[in-house]
Amino acid sequence: MTSPAASNAPTTSGLAPFSTLAIVAFVFAFVFFPVGIITGHIALARIGRTGERGRGLALAAVIIGYAWLIIDVILFATGHLHFYAFTR
Repeated sequence: MTSPAASNAPTTSGLAPFSTLAIVAFVFAFVFFPVGIITGHIALARIGRTGERGRGLALAAVIIGYAWLIIDVILFATGHLHFYAFTR
């Protein structure tokens, strides 16, 4: 006989696998946003095609990546972003 706790345990066999590319995109959205944007778009396309989980992470990576891009463009346009400005 099985115990009631064992029969009530959730099964993970019905869940789709989680998209590794979505996780990578989310991490890169904070570390190096151009890679986060590109991999986020690729992950969204792949998730739509394969049905994997992780659409929220991929979408967040794209949104965060574009937000960083807009912030950098604004800072660069106003002269507040200096890539290699060393003062002596």
